[in-house]
Amino acid sequence: MSLDIKKTYKLFIAGAFPRSESGRSYEIRDKKGNFIANPAQASRKDLRDAVLAAKNAHSSWASATAYNRGQILYRIAEIMEGRSEQFVAEIMAMESVSSKQAQLQVRQAIDTWVWYAGWSDKISTIAGSTNPVAGSFFNFTVTEPLGVIGIVAEEKSSLLGVVLGLAPVLAAGNCAVLLASQKRPLSAITLAECLATSDVPAGVVNILTGLSDELTPHLASHMEIDGLDLSGVDSKSAAALRISSVDNLKRVHSFSAEKSPERILSFMEYKTLWHPIGV
Repeated sequence: MSLDIKKTYKLFIAGAFPRSESGRSYEIRDKKGNFIANPAQASRKDLRDAVLAAKNAHSSWASATAYNRGQILYRIAEIMEGRSEQFVAEIMAMESVSSKQAQLQVRQAIDTWVWYAGWSDKISTIAGSTNPVAGSFFNFTVTEPLGVIGIVAEEKSSLLGVVLGLAPVLAAGNCAVLLASQKRPLSAITLAECLATSDVPAGVVNILTGLSDELTPHLASHMEIDGLDLSGVDSKSAAALRISSVDNLKRVHSFSAEKSPERILSFMEYKTLWHPIGV
């Protein structure tokens, strides 16, 4: 007789899988009220640790070549494909959908990684420019990563929402602190296991599970976070979070559930360089 080993769903911070420093967890149940799991309930201290990890990892990730970042994103897709069955089972349990619908969502999530992997070394060509100026100068505009991005994953599609949040942020060379869906967080932590075994450096992606109302205000007000993706927040809450984010002039965006180069550009900065001709 084999032992039925229950999976424990922890946080993902700085490349490790700690439990919440508060020791808390909360229940996840399906639509019929059946117990699914007890994921960790992150605290404000956990969020601060995640932001610090992202800040420390940003320099090396931003300085990596765009081609290399694209290779790493593609590697994530490869690993996800090898764990497709687990993702399908978790989506079916959390969202109460059919196997066919769950398989479609997993396929879309994998395709999203591949799609943004292809954009990694092309977005600067499209967004950058050589500018005509009066005088004996070269004038270039180039793109640079914004920094640390806080992401509130959208609730409707538990896996696809996470990937749509992370992939463009990483393709741009940013680091991420993602708050997974409160009611459907399991796929996010399984994705973290894929990230941990891929070539993503520790700290580039940090994933927290817990209560949105508790964590989002601290995500919005944290001074080391440079941008916010509030796709998983309702309009009323988003308005309050925008107000909380103004102290350090965060960029705040909400996106529809579709792929777009605009999601990459939303968290990039433009730098214009002048260089004398002949020097």
